Amino acid sequence: MNYGLIFAGGVGNRMNSNAIPKQFLEIHGKPIIVYTLEHFENHPEIDAICVVIVQEWLDYMKGLVQKYNLSKVKWIVPGGKSALESQYNGLVEVSKNTKSSCDVVLIHDGVRPLIDEKTISNCIKGVHDYGSAITVAPAIETIIRTESDGSTIKDTFSRTDCKLARAPQSFYVKDILSTHKQAQEDGFYSFIDSTSMMLHYGYSVHTVEGPSENIKVTTPSDFYACRALLDARENSQLYGI
Repeated sequence: MNYGLIFAGGVGNRMNSNAIPKQFLEIHGKPIIVYTLEHFENHPEIDAICVVIVQEWLDYMKGLVQKYNLSKVKWIVPGGKSALESQYNGLVEVSKNTKSSCDVVLIHDGVRPLIDEKTISNCIKGVHDYGSAITVAPAIETIIRTESDGSTIKDTFSRTDCKLARAPQSFYVKDILSTHKQAQEDGFYSFIDSTSMMLHYGYSVHTVEGPSENIKVTTPSDFYACRALLDARENSQLYGI
């Protein structure tokens, strides 16, 4: 079984939208999270989807699932205080329904609506081949590291040695859930994402290259970029560009 775990437990403070969380902002009349979910809904290898959403918007999310006929969404659960806690809540729910130790989960941001079918397929294959699959994109600009005050450059890194971490981040359900539990027991649960947590606990993490436009919609500029990219995709289908 292959599961999509779509987490959107935040409220989007950087979006400057006080009325509605960023995952529910609409592009051409459709919420961002619905664009995201439809990629997993329509993928033939995805068997079921768990959505993790901010507590106050659970009923609203349920309404969207019905409105857009997202039949693979089997569970909608409340998020936690952080992205990792939200993922954990979803993993616990998914694990109650796993059928095999080889079941795979693709953990994906609800506000990354520009994922594609090929990347989802490659993530599933990557887990079966290597035990994990972390979506990345090429670093197209020079990466620097500064001193703690941020005003002085400490190091520069070659772009050929760097990638931008994206999503999905995919694992066997049993591996990622047990690592979450271990991190909680150790009192060390402030990792930036699943990849850094898995690396900390000794797992080898394999990369899968995804589309460069697979951005996370966090700021107003991201929103407008996403809308333009969705328009470009639609035009390419209409006109064969």
